[in-house]
Amino acid sequence: MEYLLLFLEGIITFISPCLLPMLPIYISYFAGQGSEDKKQKALTNALAFVLGFTLVFITLGAFAGTVGNVLRQYSTGVNIASGLIVILFGLNFLGVLRIPFLNRYRQLEANVVKLGFFSSLLFGIIFSIGWTPCVGAFLGSALMFAASEGGTLKGVIMLLCFSLGLGIPFIASAVLIDRLKSTLDFIKRNYRLINLFSGGLLVIVGILMATGLMGYFLGLLS
Repeated sequence: MEYLLLFLEGIITFISPCLLPMLPIYISYFAGQGSEDKKQKALTNALAFVLGFTLVFITLGAFAGTVGNVLRQYSTGVNIASGLIVILFGLNFLGVLRIPFLNRYRQLEANVVKLGFFSSLLFGIIFSIGWTPCVGAFLGSALMFAASEGGTLKGVIMLLCFSLGLGIPFIASAVLIDRLKSTLDFIKRNYRLINLFSGGLLVIVGILMATGLMGYFLGLLS
């Protein structure tokens, strides 16, 4: 169940107000210019882009899981600290608190004409390192979750689920961008509700982690 939760967090990251508006720009990067088959090129480059940030995320997940495993004897303290951090992420998302490093936007640039598979892969790596605020909040939540659970393999799988939640919509958009305009417009009109839901989800997850009730709660849902 925790894997499904992280997959959901990845999807929410994709539709967040600071990432979704950039989607047409990303897709134009993927498709390039002067290409006879823009859809095929966009799909190939989108796959490379997703692979790029996935490699970075699962590496971070492995590290977080390893650290959490080492600190397993201090599980209560790790749970409390991780939960409090995730709560802060949620309050920042809700606008209750302002955490500067989570709200620093870094615009990504790429060569639209020459973007190919390997340059798209690099683009994905840069994307993961240059975290937009929304990616930082939910990625931080996923890493704290992996650390609190402990285990290198579990950390890798958790961040893989998060990456799939973020990456699958990217890949689908590269193929269906012309048909998604109404859906994207609906999401944009409801950004405030999305922010409230996203921030609230992070706060709830943080509380469950800090109180040690996450395992019990996930057990009930399973």
